[in-house]
Amino acid sequence: MSFLMFTVIGIVSLYFYLKLSIKKCECKTSMKGKVVIATGANSGIGYHTAKKLATLGARTILACRNEKRGSSAQESIIAATGNSNVIFKQMDLCDLDSIRRFSKDILETEDRLDVLVNNAGACSFGDKYTKDGLLEGMQVNHYGPFLLTILLLPLLKKSQPSRIVNVSSLIYLFGYVDLDKINNPKGNRIIMYANSKLCNLIIHQELARRLEEFDVVVNSVHPGIILTNILNEGNFLFRLFFKVLCWFNSRTAEDGSQTVIHACIAKECERVTGKFYVDCKERYVLSKINNRDIADNLWRVSEKFVRYKEENKKIIK
Repeated sequence: MSFLMFTVIGIVSLYFYLKLSIKKCECKTSMKGKVVIATGANSGIGYHTAKKLATLGARTILACRNEKRGSSAQESIIAATGNSNVIFKQMDLCDLDSIRRFSKDILETEDRLDVLVNNAGACSFGDKYTKDGLLEGMQVNHYGPFLLTILLLPLLKKSQPSRIVNVSSLIYLFGYVDLDKINNPKGNRIIMYANSKLCNLIIHQELARRLEEFDVVVNSVHPGIILTNILNEGNFLFRLFFKVLCWFNSRTAEDGSQTVIHACIAKECERVTGKFYVDCKERYVLSKINNRDIADNLWRVSEKFVRYKEENKKIIK
C-alpha cells in the first residue's frame, strides 16, 4: 500500500471516528421551577445550552454583553420553546463593575439559582487590556467568571442542591501558570489562551474543594473543537486553518452544547464535583490541575486582580 493511500485511509478513518464520537445528551430532566444563568448565551454553545434548558422548563437568564444580540436570542428562544420565562440581562465580562451590577441585580430579584453556566469566552489575539487593567482574554476566560461565581455563591448555596458548570477546553494541556507574569502578554497567543483555560480549571477544582460541605457541585466540560464567535480575531491564515480544523472535527455549536447540558441536568453529575467531562463522560485531568499550592496562590492573586473586598470573604470559607 502506498504512503498516499495509507494517509488517505488514515484521514478518512479519523474523520468518521470523530463524527461517531459526538454524543447527545439523552437526559430529559424537568427544569420547571429551576432558575438557570448562562453567560454568552446569545450565540453558539451558550445559545443552544440556554435553549435546551428553556425547553425543559427552566427560568433561563441570558447574561450577554451585546444588548441587541441578547434581546434577539431571548426572542428566538421564546419562539422556539414556548417558554416565556426567558430573560435577557446585560453583563460584560470585560468590565468588573458590570459583573458586580449584574450579580447585585440577581441577588435582589431572584429567589433561587439552580445552575450557573460559565460559558462566555474569548480567544484574544491582541495584547489588549480591559479598563480594569487586566489582559482581555484572561479577564473574560478567568477573572470575570471567577468574580461572577463567588458573588453568586450565596444564592447557589441557598438553592442547594445546585450546580456550577464551566465551559473549558482541552487546550489547557498546553498552558502553564507563572504568577509573577500572569497579567503580562507573553509567548504565543494561543498559549496565552491555553494559560487562561488552565487557570480557570485550577480555580474550578479549588472551588469544588472549598464547597465540599455544601451541596453545590462544580464541574467543567470540553465541548469539542467548534467554530463559534469566540474566534473573531487573528490573521486570515490562522482563521482559515481553524475553520478547516472545525470542519474536519465535524461538530456544530449544538453538538458542542451536549456535554454542557449533560453537566447541567444529568443525574450522574448531581452528586459529583470537581470533574472534567468530554463527550458526556468523565475524563482524567493532568496533575497540575490539582496542585494545592498553585491553586491557593492563584486564588489569592485572582482575588487581588478582581478587587474582591475583605468583608465579602465570609461568603466562602
